[in-house]
Amino acid sequence: MKSTNKIIIILLLAAAIAGCKKSFLDRPSNSQISSNNFYKTTSDLRLATASLYAGGEWGRWNRSGMLPLGDVLAGTGSFGYSNDLVQLFTRTITAQNSYVTDGWTGLYSIVAQCNTVINAIQAQAAASIPLAEKNAAIAEAKFVRAVAYYHLAVYWGAVPIVEDNSKLIENPLLPRNIVSDVYKFAAKDLTYAAQYLPKTDEKGRVTTWSAQGMLGKVYLTMAGWGKSGSRDQALLDSAKKYAGNVCKNSGLSLLPNYADLFKSQNNDNQESLFALQWAAGATYGNGNDLQTWYAPTNEVLPSKNGGWQSLAPSYDLYRMYSAKDTVRRKATIMLNGDFYPELNQAAGGYKATGTGMKKHVIGNEKDNNAPTMDIWSSVEHNSYLRLADVYLIYAEAILGSNTATSDGDALTYFNKVRARAGVDIVTVITPALLRVERRVELAYEGQYWMDLVRYSYYAPNDAVKLLNDQDATHGRISFTYDPKTRIATRDTTATPTALPATISSFTLPIPASELVSDPKLTQPPVPYY
Repeated sequence: MKSTNKIIIILLLAAAIAGCKKSFLDRPSNSQISSNNFYKTTSDLRLATASLYAGGEWGRWNRSGMLPLGDVLAGTGSFGYSNDLVQLFTRTITAQNSYVTDGWTGLYSIVAQCNTVINAIQAQAAASIPLAEKNAAIAEAKFVRAVAYYHLAVYWGAVPIVEDNSKLIENPLLPRNIVSDVYKFAAKDLTYAAQYLPKTDEKGRVTTWSAQGMLGKVYLTMAGWGKSGSRDQALLDSAKKYAGNVCKNSGLSLLPNYADLFKSQNNDNQESLFALQWAAGATYGNGNDLQTWYAPTNEVLPSKNGGWQSLAPSYDLYRMYSAKDTVRRKATIMLNGDFYPELNQAAGGYKATGTGMKKHVIGNEKDNNAPTMDIWSSVEHNSYLRLADVYLIYAEAILGSNTATSDGDALTYFNKVRARAGVDIVTVITPALLRVERRVELAYEGQYWMDLVRYSYYAPNDAVKLLNDQDATHGRISFTYDPKTRIATRDTTATPTALPATISSFTLPIPASELVSDPKLTQPPVPYY
């Protein structure tokens, strides 16, 4: 794979994004948004920032990072084959792992594209464009850049911070920056975005509520860094402030039906705070191909094609769902005998014949009224931040370093999530209960590993034990389900045994290709500020 600096230089020189036409806005190529003749009108600014919501840059991360790194590492998805995927599941990850490499390069290509837009607006935007519109456009790009850096910090820890792509042409060798500064950088970008993004915008674009919700998550994560045994109360208060403001003052509400969140007709609904804007017809690598992780049948896939690798739910995930938690379970994982009328509608629906991922499986081109949709271009606008996530962030910020809370605000928003799922409300929230709630609410959305990393910051021994307990209870394996007896049977032969977890298990190796091209990455990290 190309190194970080090579990717950025290529982007500067004109790597083209596939045009996801007609779904959000007509998106210009990277060569256009780098051109001295661009940024002359407000329309140019809107076109430039529209390019940040999809395309090949996000396509690489969405495919190789979000599910493999966000859920497989965490023991949510199970694999019994494919060496690189087995490495993730068994904690035998090497620096040559393709998912680690694609995840890293995908996020840095997103950063590079954001930098191009930010710096071009600052240097080239016509004086006739109102300042408020320039600031709002920069804020959009800074929001996306912050999301990328948040993921980089969570997965790899100390990583290089790059604000100006052009500097890499003269000096492509970058040192890593200390973890706290990477989070600080993301928080500064989000603070700017919260100030200059509007409260409302056209459907699909981020707003101040998006930035404030993400700020809550970043501050919540920062609060535990280097604070073994407790969390920094000032940072918890910041997380509480921003997440609470979204909860109380945004006017947004949860979509009433959990399963509807993952149907294309509900793209960019009121709960979606940041979603990628995919369209049908994108070429390979430039669209949403999450449906290719589903293998039991190609009947529900566009043109009856694809589904070669199956992201099988682990028994550990399955056992997190209570007996009443059927709405979320069925919308997230298929069990043998489950019926989905929205899939393969022309044939009367689809009845599952085995276990598999349901979330992101939205059906074929006819089901979605999208004739040009194919296996590489699902029209689902999958969310990276939604309101239920922020509700749970708010509850966790209030819980903080305590062993339990009965705080009224925490209970209100925590129970809104549970009530929507049809499960019993609670009167006390504990850290363990919160982790389970986040896991079942956000499974297959790339969140659980990030939750575990956050946990490892302030409770390293407990976080390590949690991972090892998955193995000790034989939960980190696939399973079969008998719809007649309603019994799940663990498949102890399907997946290799994972190595015992240690605190180092929570940090991914830097890709080998990056270390070869930039030896400074092997040196101790340095401050950025």
